[in-house]
Amino acid sequence: MTKADIVDVIASATGLTKVETEAVVDGFIATVIDTMKQGKNIEIRGFGSFKVKKRKGRVARNPRTGEQVMVQEHFVPIFKVSKELKHLVDENLKKDSSAKDKE
Repeated sequence: MTKADIVDVIASATGLTKVETEAVVDGFIATVIDTMKQGKNIEIRGFGSFKVKKRKGRVARNPRTGEQVMVQEHFVPIFKVSKELKHLVDENLKKDSSAKDKE
């Protein structure tokens, strides 16, 4: 599913135009990015949390040359799915796979 698909689904569900819906989706994404750029975390209950995690510096190896390379300490964005969403996805896909197995 692409951002355009998400905009289409939300627009048809809310009655907003695609232009208005795209502005809202873009605003949400920009807010998440700006918040994470500041090093802050975002929690959306029932969905998941966006966090910034610090990775320590380490010695890595260039796979092409085998040369050792020092990777500096850096920060990476992480998304952690909520238990509720994990459970919903698992239960729904189990139903679908059991229905397909019976066919």
